[in-house]
Amino acid sequence: MMASTTSATAAAAFGAAAAAKPRGSAAAALCPRVAAGGRQRPGVVRCDAGVKAQAQAQAVAKAASIAALEQFKISADRYMKERSSIAVIGLSVHTAPVEMREKIAVAEELWPRAISELTSLNHIEEAAVLSTCNRMEIYMVALSWNRGIREVVDWMSKKSGIPASELREHLFMLRDSDATRHLFEVSAGLDSLVLGEGQILAQVKQVVRSGQNSGGLGKNIDRMFKDAITAGKRVRCETNISSGAVSVSSAAVELALMKLPKSEGLSARMLLIGAGKMGKLVIKHLIAKGCKKVVVVNRSVERVDAIREEMNDIEIVYRPLSEMYEAAAEADVVFTSTASETPLFTKEHAETLPRISDAMGGVRLFVDISVPRNVSACVSEVDQARVYNVDDLKEVVEANKEDRLRKAMEAQTIITQELKRFEAWRDSLETVPTIKKLRSYADRIRASELEKCLQKIGEDALTKKMRRSIEELSTGIVNKLLHGPLQHLRCDGSDSRTLDETLENMHALNRMFSLDTEKAIIEQKIKAKVEKTQN
Repeated sequence: MMASTTSATAAAAFGAAAAAKPRGSAAAALCPRVAAGGRQRPGVVRCDAGVKAQAQAQAVAKAASIAALEQFKISADRYMKERSSIAVIGLSVHTAPVEMREKIAVAEELWPRAISELTSLNHIEEAAVLSTCNRMEIYMVALSWNRGIREVVDWMSKKSGIPASELREHLFMLRDSDATRHLFEVSAGLDSLVLGEGQILAQVKQVVRSGQNSGGLGKNIDRMFKDAITAGKRVRCETNISSGAVSVSSAAVELALMKLPKSEGLSARMLLIGAGKMGKLVIKHLIAKGCKKVVVVNRSVERVDAIREEMNDIEIVYRPLSEMYEAAAEADVVFTSTASETPLFTKEHAETLPRISDAMGGVRLFVDISVPRNVSACVSEVDQARVYNVDDLKEVVEANKEDRLRKAMEAQTIITQELKRFEAWRDSLETVPTIKKLRSYADRIRASELEKCLQKIGEDALTKKMRRSIEELSTGIVNKLLHGPLQHLRCDGSDSRTLDETLENMHALNRMFSLDTEKAIIEQKIKAKVEKTQN
């Protein structure tokens, strides 16, 4: 814990700097309309009072920013006790019901915006968002573990509208090697509802692509996700954990067939709403089960046509989104897989649908694999309807779990190898600031002594060639003296013995030359955060 009066004061000052930043709406409110009888050009509003108020607000913000920076510098030694932590906080199918996950889910196109908001928090340096139908996880590098987690929980609470106290009952939090191991296991499919499923690896890759396009991922998070992808690929190639594994989509198909009368399963009228990645996989698994026809409702026909060209073993009938309820009226089973933020089917919609035949059990099945849900839970209150969501797939998953659990034990060996590789890389980064600061320290001494020497000799006594030779001599001496120490500060992180020695050398040089590198790094990070908040 880093709780202290100084740190608390610094955090408060930092909050004041952020709060003092003038907002557009506030500035607009300060701008009075032209007094009665005044003249002005059409379309032009005099805003002298607003400009003055804005200038005052900027002055206050600047003062608060300087105060926050000074307070943080004072407490920098306290932050030095906490190395910048990699952490993950989130909830998943294992810890929270779908009713909560759907409220906190972040659509893929909004990941960059979420990263921007998270990294603007006082103690968050880097961030990434992994939001799927089964999980919502935020990975971050935090200046302070405790404060960073608190800020992210508050952000999640504001975004979802769920009280922080209620969120905490379902959240999990992991730090450093535990956080990294968790991501590697997620990428390998070891933490999935369907053990070994492959879609999560593609979703982890998308986090990296999204971050590269937006420039949102920092150095540590970017490397961690890329190493997680490597771990996920290795696990699937070297353990065959995904062989025979079911996905969310295939489990949905399996569940639907389990709930239908056995003799009528393949003759049931199937409707799919949404032709995205998950929807496409539903069609693929319907084919595998022997289904010959499926009706697909989608916003555009192009994506359905592409699926039809790829899958020739099933009749695919396209219906536009405007005919969704008519198509549902003619279906025995309705699969939903869209990115809609609001339910497509409510109790009122279900009540208007005609009853299906007794041969099919007299009950229409809604299998909803979307998060947020496409089918409202209250649809189950209708006598002739049954609703199943992603949390109901566990019944199917348990059947094939034992064999994959054995393979998961093999996968842990690979996870551990990749984890060591990542941590060695991260440890090796610690020496870089010391190398830079030692070089800078030596160059300052060289420049100072060189200037004294040149003054003693006198400008008139030196030709340009002689001056250049003296400068090269001083540079050469410094380079040769630094060569040994700098060599002992460099390593690739692949050899733990060499890495341990390198870190010992780094601490020794810091002590010998009073480089105070760690404090300088913290101050630099704090200054960057304050400036970012101010801008």
